[in-house]
Amino acid sequence: MRVVVADDAVLIRSGLVKLLEEFDCEVVAEVGDGDALVEAVAEHRPDVSVVDVRMPPSFTEEGLRAATRARGLVPGSPMLILSQYVEVSYADDLLADARGAVGYLLKDRVIDVEDFMDSLRRVASGGTVFDPEVVSQLMVRRRKDDPVASLTPREREVLELMAEGHSNRAIGKKLFISDGAVEKHIRNIFTKLALSSEDGDHHRRVKAVLAYLRS
Repeated sequence: MRVVVADDAVLIRSGLVKLLEEFDCEVVAEVGDGDALVEAVAEHRPDVSVVDVRMPPSFTEEGLRAATRARGLVPGSPMLILSQYVEVSYADDLLADARGAVGYLLKDRVIDVEDFMDSLRRVASGGTVFDPEVVSQLMVRRRKDDPVASLTPREREVLELMAEGHSNRAIGKKLFISDGAVEKHIRNIFTKLALSSEDGDHHRRVKAVLAYLRS
């Protein structure tokens, strides 16, 4: 994978670059502010960018804003956002673009290298990966007219695990159900959320997750 790394903390940025290179990724640019991220994405068209939420000058949401701007210049450019804390409003901004290829993880998840790299690959391939804590806090604000309300408790469990980036097989293991049962629940989810088969299973999966997180 060709990767852009954006983090103003030199030690963290260097550590991410070293980690990515150990997994045979090519880091095409490493930057420390939002403007540089936008320029790097426009120039290099990476397979995925790893972006810290808080960067200069105000250290609030510059990373997210820059990621959104970069996706405006390079539509659908995959972005994996890293944050020290759960920033629900930032997640909402990220979800406003329904094309998928987005992720939002707490920095603690980078400690589990295999999980982090799996998340990075999923985002690079067009999927969505959200930290369980982010999913949990987003669900607290669910609307009364929630389009996901028609799902059964089991279907919501399946969809929540999909939002966390788990494969069908991993979902089955976590819920102690068969692969066939997982596939049946997912088909029901697609039907209840009125997701057309013309979009293909991958895009329907992304749309279902986004509908769940935005509900």
